[in-house]
Amino acid sequence: MSTFAAQAQSPFDPEHHRIERVLCFTAHPDDIDFGAAGTIAAWTAAGIQVSYCIMTDGDAGGFDPGRRDEIVRLRNEEQRRAAALVGVTDIHYLHERDGYLEPSHGVIREVVRLIRQLRPDVVLSMHPERNWTRIQKSHPDHLAVGEAVTRAVYPALENPFAYPELAEAGLEAYKLPWLWFIAGPEERENHFVDVTEHVEDKLAAIHIHVSQHPDITAMERTVRGGMLRAAERGGLPAGRSAEAFHVVTVNGPGTIAGF
Repeated sequence: MSTFAAQAQSPFDPEHHRIERVLCFTAHPDDIDFGAAGTIAAWTAAGIQVSYCIMTDGDAGGFDPGRRDEIVRLRNEEQRRAAALVGVTDIHYLHERDGYLEPSHGVIREVVRLIRQLRPDVVLSMHPERNWTRIQKSHPDHLAVGEAVTRAVYPALENPFAYPELAEAGLEAYKLPWLWFIAGPEERENHFVDVTEHVEDKLAAIHIHVSQHPDITAMERTVRGGMLRAAERGGLPAGRSAEAFHVVTVNGPGTIAGF
């Protein structure tokens, strides 16, 4: 796909590594739109199936104290509409409490269950490492998503004896090829996707989350600037926009199997 650009150290080569299905894990409604909506719009435009799993209901979000009783419904609807703008209709929720997410075995088991069910080529997740440059990227729930997904991907996902009730239910062990992280430390970034043609798609998706953004002008300025800086870090031509990832090969030609 011509929309992909990567640094030399990226293990993912878009000219040779083909993907057909992606499963994205984030903590709250709107996380995925800030982190990867441009890349997702490019993927779905190319016919790749993309699914979301939002681990919490976002019940601690928003700014209006008078609408607390409807915030979950509102954020669910915002995420559904935002996802549709970038070609995604398959959305799963774990219904964990916003602000209380932990990489517990209950959460890890549900991550394993969904990955085994959908069997994607790429799992996209929030990063388990804290970003000290911009700590707002490292909400504790974000870090918990990254840790839970990482623990799920290896070894539980591919170990037929982990969570045996899943195998008994017909969800067999699965070796995931790729793990892509968003919102991690810049020094971990090794793959950049040129999303110049999908900047407006990304912003349109973010704009749907009106309950979360009291200063829309500042939000848009920050997002546009962040994509320009990501493109610069990735070595793209001046004026291009990019989203940055930390790509990890989980199972490839050189992988040695083992639990």
